[in-house]
Amino acid sequence: MSDQASPRFRPTLEEIVAYKPGRVTTSPEGRSYKLSSNESPYGPLPSVVEVIAEAARGVNRYPDNGAVALTEAIAERQRVPYDHIALGCGSVGVTQQLLEAIGEPGAEVVYAWRSFEAYPILAGLAATTSVRVPLRDETHDLEAMAGAVTDRTRAIFVCNPNNPTGTVVHRAELERFLDRVPEHVLVVLDEAYHEYVRDVLVPDGIELYRDRPNLAVLRTFSKAYGLAGLRVGYMVAQPVVAEAVRKTMLPFTVNAVAQAAAIASLGVEDELFARVEATVKERTRVREALLAQGWSVPPTEANFVWLPLGPDTLDFAAACEPAGVAVRPFAGDGARVSIGDPEANDAFLTVAANFPTKH
Repeated sequence: MSDQASPRFRPTLEEIVAYKPGRVTTSPEGRSYKLSSNESPYGPLPSVVEVIAEAARGVNRYPDNGAVALTEAIAERQRVPYDHIALGCGSVGVTQQLLEAIGEPGAEVVYAWRSFEAYPILAGLAATTSVRVPLRDETHDLEAMAGAVTDRTRAIFVCNPNNPTGTVVHRAELERFLDRVPEHVLVVLDEAYHEYVRDVLVPDGIELYRDRPNLAVLRTFSKAYGLAGLRVGYMVAQPVVAEAVRKTMLPFTVNAVAQAAAIASLGVEDELFARVEATVKERTRVREALLAQGWSVPPTEANFVWLPLGPDTLDFAAACEPAGVAVRPFAGDGARVSIGDPEANDAFLTVAANFPTKH
């Protein structure tokens, strides 16, 4: 073998920047406030912890590959047929399965930019071409996105609320957009933060999909349900779409502990959603404090706020670190800051108040 020989990999890997999870930082005094990953600041409910502990006793066995009990629970909760559901390793895992089902050289995937940073990674790995449509006023420009559709378009992602800006599109504009999209193009409504929405004009995608054969809806147990570490997500769509996504699922991808915890969480939604309401109230408090400080902060319906810092983004992230505050910077664009508990939020607000340049 020649000294120059090496394994051959797909050329697209040269263009893909690996996903970078939110950072953790610690102040010199030992304080650490992770506001970089949009996680729930609350641990699992005691009743869910008990279920997790019991399920852990059986991890020497493979999980139910079809996740039948969990699928039945989701179907009952969302009032949809069983065969309209596909599960995955978080909603990002379902996204990967979906793109694998539609992806091939020459196929195009349309999404707003900036939006969820996993979209370009997963689109590239599925051999599709990304078509990025710039945001307008920090939210989706649906008219431009509809105009970007070609005969090569296979899917369009609409993240609502949008990650990382927290902005939303309303039902009327979304329905106008859906009316313009050809029936053979799949529209994927990513509703990872749906439970935090309080704007009554924002639609529930699971209501819309029933009359839209080319509409699929993504949901997750990672955010409002507080199970980010267990990785459970699902898609609701018409049977032909759901079946295709189930075919591309890695065997046993939703583990047994995750399945048990998700089922248990669906059974205690009243308690969980009280925590969500506390986060929503903190979201309002944090945004109002930022506005009072002189910041320009777009309205948000997610569990985070967006600071459009532009060229000062990395400087702001660096200014947060001595206080033990970790935020999610997107160089040249802005910083996304998760809503944590009041102590963490106050630590962030103190940094924001003292930052010399407001945007």
